[in-house]
Amino acid sequence: MSRVEKRIKRKEELYDILQRMKRKRSEEYEVLEEVFDKSTLLTIYDLMNKGIIGEIFGAVNAGKESKLYWGKSPEDEDIAIKIFLTVSAEFKRGMLTYIEGDPRFKHIKRDTRSLIYAWAQKEFKNLKRACNAGVRVPKPIIVSKNVLVMEFIGEEGYSAPLMKDEPPENPEKTLKTLLEYIKRLYRNAELVHGDLSEYNVMIWNGEPVLFDFSQAVPLEHPMSDELLKRDIRNILRYFKKLGVEVPSSENVYRWVVGDVESYYER
Repeated sequence: MSRVEKRIKRKEELYDILQRMKRKRSEEYEVLEEVFDKSTLLTIYDLMNKGIIGEIFGAVNAGKESKLYWGKSPEDEDIAIKIFLTVSAEFKRGMLTYIEGDPRFKHIKRDTRSLIYAWAQKEFKNLKRACNAGVRVPKPIIVSKNVLVMEFIGEEGYSAPLMKDEPPENPEKTLKTLLEYIKRLYRNAELVHGDLSEYNVMIWNGEPVLFDFSQAVPLEHPMSDELLKRDIRNILRYFKKLGVEVPSSENVYRWVVGDVESYYER
């Protein structure tokens, strides 16, 4: 195949991706074109060819570092496609704080694209470790460059509500579950979430689901202890506002790390 023929074929592939991702409303189509650069489009195209992604629909969540899309697998199962975006210099510095102390990413390059790919890999690996530790999180399916495919928590394109927007019906039970998840992350996955609060917990079928694991750190990270204490304080503060009688953050910390058998011990 000549160079010209290859160039034509590549353009046809990119057009095919956009057509397969196109929705009925033109404004959503325009957003897709703005978000996905050529490299991302080719990554998605590759995942389509591998039978991971069947269709991509509209965005369900957007932040400074990523956009989350609802999609379908070729088997018509709901999936979430998280696209990590090129970020600002300020956020890039923030990413380095979590990456540099993580031995799994010791030799990562410092250019923006390498950091974004590492950030996506980091979330995928952290989700796998959390799953294996018995923590309810979106199950990771695959990561490729800056595209992470995982279980969609919700139905028909509507994400499960955040805990901050829809407090749990049984807050005492939910608090107990979340503290157990913090302990499992620490002892079984050897991870600390690092940004845990009512903003990073969904309530689905009456149960909490933790998400946003890109900043989670292993226990050997120099900030892990400080981040663990902050996670505990955030969760206790939220449930205290709901009127739940909560244990002290010091006792919960000692229980998580294994110094006491109960967080109500003195």
